[in-house]
Amino acid sequence: MRVGLFIPCYIDQFYPQVGMATVQILERFSEISLEYPQQQTCCGQPMANTGCVDDTRPLAQRFVDIFADYDHVVSPSGSCVSMVRHHYESFFHGDAAYGLLKHRVWELCEFLTDVMKVQSLANPFPYRVGLHKSCHGLRELRLDVCSERVGSQVSKVRRLLEMVPQIQLVEPTRGDECCGFGGTFAVAEEGVSVMMGRDRIQDHLDAGAQVLTSTDSSCLMHLEGLVRRSGQQLRVVHIAEILAGTAK
Repeated sequence: MRVGLFIPCYIDQFYPQVGMATVQILERFSEISLEYPQQQTCCGQPMANTGCVDDTRPLAQRFVDIFADYDHVVSPSGSCVSMVRHHYESFFHGDAAYGLLKHRVWELCEFLTDVMKVQSLANPFPYRVGLHKSCHGLRELRLDVCSERVGSQVSKVRRLLEMVPQIQLVEPTRGDECCGFGGTFAVAEEGVSVMMGRDRIQDHLDAGAQVLTSTDSSCLMHLEGLVRRSGQQLRVVHIAEILAGTAK
């Protein structure tokens, strides 16, 4: 199985340890031949979010050109995967290469549950952990349970975390509330963004969390900045680091 690794801008520039943890996880599977295409760039999400369609289009085309021949493409970012899977449609309507590729692009956790069918994990993480459900992963990729939906739902992210030895998952009172980052929203509406983030942090602290995790480094970056500025006792760790056993 030939797998292409896509590393988002935030991880490449600020959190390379998350990319390395993702590599460690995927390299444990003997059936995976993992490759990192050196020519990859941004998926175009920041430009698309601010309405710069003409700037987004060549980045989308580059992504498709680079990853079209892989059996699967995996990324430790729900928002970037959602961008490719759902929001490239306006650029590639009817395009055969994209039509095939979009069904083979996975966020790390859903790749582990849906493709690799992971049943157990070996590395312990003896902490009380709060799970932040990022908006793109929650409502576009359906990685987690949404409070507004009626009927049977499965949290793919929680399923993986429950396999981690010694972990204790804690539940905030508002489990699927936005952290307030929202890309350029955090710039355009700074005050609202900060208040939303502080609410999220306090909710997890009230639940007893020692560690806060998520599938998106962008959300975690926003929350970690607020935690540091307030001096609160809460570690912020990407889920890939927990699953890989690199977060101690």
